[in-house]
Amino acid sequence: QVQLVESGGGLVQAGGSLRLSCAASGSIFSINDMGWYRQAPGKQRELVATITIGGSTNYADSVKGRFTISRDNAKNTVYLQMNSLKPEDTAVYYCNAPGVLTTPWRSLEVWGQGTLVTVSS
Repeated sequence: QVQLVESGGGLVQAGGSLRLSCAASGSIFSINDMGWYRQAPGKQRELVATITIGGSTNYADSVKGRFTISRDNAKNTVYLQMNSLKPEDTAVYYCNAPGVLTTPWRSLEVWGQGTLVTVSS
């Protein structure tokens, strides 16, 4: 019914930048919060950043000042601008929308398939 498709991952040198995109498609009435999570090899999935439909943001301490989350509500798309990347940012990055309204009365949580970000030292 609803899909989240990430793009923009890849290989970058330390200190470089990448911009991730996540587009939602399907039967969508509206999307409340959207966010990015990441999972490094051998580690648990962790929150990177979230953004409300009104534009309020929240960041993990490890990315504050380096990453910026934004969204285009008209396009049902969320972005993650990543600057000053470090090798420890290497992970699979997942897009998440915990409250996708397919009707005014039905909500579901959707995850993207993930996009790999590799930062070389």
